[in-house]
This record gives sequence, structure tokens and C-alpha cells, in this order.
Amino acid sequence: MNSILLLILVIVLYYLLTKNYTTAHYSKPNQAQAKEPFRGNLERHETGLIVALMAKVAKADGRVSELEAQLISLTLTDLANVFDRPDEAREALKAIYNKEKEFFENTLIVAQNYRSITRASNVACIKLMEFLLNLCFIDGEFSKNERMITEDIAKALGIKERDYANLVARFREFYARKASQEMGEAKAYEVLGLSQNATFQEIKSKYRTLVREHHP
Repeated sequence: MNSILLLILVIVLYYLLTKNYTTAHYSKPNQAQAKEPFRGNLERHETGLIVALMAKVAKADGRVSELEAQLISLTLTDLANVFDRPDEAREALKAIYNKEKEFFENTLIVAQNYRSITRASNVACIKLMEFLLNLCFIDGEFSKNERMITEDIAKALGIKERDYANLVARFREFYARKASQEMGEAKAYEVLGLSQNATFQEIKSKYRTLVREHHP
């Protein structure tokens, strides 16, 4: 039973994040570059501002799904890895996430700070919005509250209404197409690159590898 449930989770997360969506992924930090010194407070740092926006979006509909939690956890780890003390940086980012998910009054300020502090281009802001919309849609729904908060963030980032609407339409189409596809257990093993005799631990290990490799 556990292995079947895990396979379902793998199909949803791996397929939804990696198949047939042709826009460029939101860029992860270049971990090949020299590590940035961790100085403790990340609330006004680019990584902290991204995490704050992520927290607002993840909690917009009042809950955080398992798929959202997986993506959030991996993103926190990737962002922390730009620092020379990643474990401490991750704890700092996690604290920002836990704080910022509890209220929404400062959402516009956080988004405006992101654009001004990072001097982000319009292209970079759109990539960030792609990431946030993917977080909204990953559980198969796009709630009214999620739409409202992402609209506000898009405006604060200087994204045109037309561009925001096009992004939402593309995500709706992509996720609707994936939701309509059926996949049996045999196909699930094929996607993972495993035989149907694989153990639960092998499935779990492969799943984690693929998610880390392909998440935006």
C-alpha cells in the first residue's frame, strides 16, 4: 500500500514539474560559485524575500499540501546552499517561512522589496512568478485566494496584467492536461526507471533523486 501511494506521489510531482512545460525554470542559485558568507539575518536578502513570498502563496488557501511541502523543503535547501554555512542558513530561511506564512498584510511590501533590493529585471520577476504559480497549481487547484495574492505580487513586481494572465492560462492548460492523463502502475515504474520488483526503499530513493534534479 505504501509503495503504491508513493508511486502516485512520484507521478504527480515528477510529471507535473518536468514534462511538457517549455518555459525556462525559475533559476536555482549557481552552487558552483563561491559560497556567500552567512551573516545571520536574511529577511532583507534575496533568498529571504523569495522564501517570504513563497510562504504567503503556500498558505493563501489556508493549507499546505504534501506536494507543496515537498517543493518548499527542497527549495529551502537549494537556497541555503548558496551560503558557506548552509545548515544555519536553512534554519534562518525556515524561520522566515514559518513567520511569514502567518499573515499577509506585508505581501506587497515584500514583493516591492524583492524588486528594489535585487534590482530584478522584468524577466527575472516573471521567472519568480512562474515558480510561485507552480506552487499554487501543484496540488491541482488554483483557489480564489491564491489568485488574489499572486495578482497582488505580480503588480508589486511590475508584471503586466497581460503577462500575468498568460502565465495563469498556460499553467491551467498544463495542469488540466496532466490531470486528464491516466497512468498505470507499470508506466509509473517506467517513469522512475525501475523494475516492478523494486523495493520500497529503492522507490523512495529514486523519487528523492528525481525531485531534487528536476524541481524548479
